[in-house]
Amino acid sequence: MKTPIVDFVREYAKKNSVRLHMPGHKGISRLGFEVFDITEIEDADVLYSPDGIILESENNASRLFGTAHSYYSTEGSTLCIKAMLAIATADRGGDRPLVLATRNSHKAFIYAAALLDLEIEWLYPSEPSHLCTCNITPNELEIALEKSEKKPDAVYVTSPDYLGNILDIKGLAQVCHAHGIPLLVDNAHGAYLQFLDKSMHPIALGADMCCDSAHKTLPVLTGGAYLHISKRANVDYCQIAREKLSLFASTSPSYLILQSLDLCNSYICDGYGEKLSALCERLSSLKERLSSKGFCICGSEPLKIVVDASKSGLSGKSLSKYLSTRGIEIEFSDRDFAVMMFTPENSEDDISRVEDALLCFDISGESNSTLGDTKLCTLHSALCTPEVAMSIRDAIFSRSELIPTEDAEGRICAAPCVSCPPAIPVVVSGEIIGREQVKLLKYYEIEKILVVK
Repeated sequence: MKTPIVDFVREYAKKNSVRLHMPGHKGISRLGFEVFDITEIEDADVLYSPDGIILESENNASRLFGTAHSYYSTEGSTLCIKAMLAIATADRGGDRPLVLATRNSHKAFIYAAALLDLEIEWLYPSEPSHLCTCNITPNELEIALEKSEKKPDAVYVTSPDYLGNILDIKGLAQVCHAHGIPLLVDNAHGAYLQFLDKSMHPIALGADMCCDSAHKTLPVLTGGAYLHISKRANVDYCQIAREKLSLFASTSPSYLILQSLDLCNSYICDGYGEKLSALCERLSSLKERLSSKGFCICGSEPLKIVVDASKSGLSGKSLSKYLSTRGIEIEFSDRDFAVMMFTPENSEDDISRVEDALLCFDISGESNSTLGDTKLCTLHSALCTPEVAMSIRDAIFSRSELIPTEDAEGRICAAPCVSCPPAIPVVVSGEIIGREQVKLLKYYEIEKILVVK
């Protein structure tokens, strides 16, 4: 597959032109990549009104993902989430748009709700287990839609979540479409799902729009992402997508990231599916070996190994520290979980080192079961329907102050407070902080919180 952005930039670098344009480094190498770091010069195309090399590259990505169009972002899924919501809620007259959203939404979603003045109705899991997980079923969504006092403008879910759980996107999409409502998916952790032996990508399963953080699971520089619009989606979406992306985006997109996204198209075409399939088989075998040793492995996402540490009789943080001493740095850990993310760029030696380290770990050590029981009890109490004192927008844009968590009971939350994104916020902007929320914040070692003054 052609790589028009990469080819253009490399040819430009070879010319050794006098650079009387931005950036200020003028192509002089200090970090090693400056010669390829350009701006929107003649023939380099313009990201949010492309008609040349960027459009050609995006069209290549669109064919790979099977979309009406896949738009590039050099500002991660954060930009795509904001644009996706703006697209889905456009032209709603004077009424505040309503979005039903799983509670484990990324902070970018909450900030988008503030900027767009959205009304949010939260979808809660029937059996909460961790702040990162919100396993909403199609039946639960159907019930929520029937209970909603007005028809939502969109349903928004996070899948896969941080702990590798994948929702029934096909079933959720069917429910949404039966009600004439678009399904939006934060698929930041799942760009690779399109290229499994059988696609598990949200667009393939019926979602109207989704965002992918290409840099999380594909060989793309940090910040590279896609906004995908389905061929089934409202035809107006593609007509206003660039306008909504540019509403929130920088006018100085990174051409280094654009080149990385462009080159990824070629990488995907060059045997990526076979490498991905082989890795999934290898990790499935490793998960079985770890389970037989006594590790509680959870989540259905193929490229993550997630250890439920509390159910394994240990601490996620202690496991992370142990792996670090063996030269292995993992994605995330807290008291309850340890999360490891793999891609085909990890060598067999990488995987063998992880396997050897985990199989040598003394799983009979520190017990975390009491902490886990306390957390679950508190989690059920804290995640009941919160008391809302003001809108998300009003709370975020109010004057605020940072106070110790233990002093926060009865105060109004100003900024969403989570253990890690994307995670279920213990409290969201505009909600009153109760005693159980304080307990849960303390459990996750959140020592300070921003409240409305």
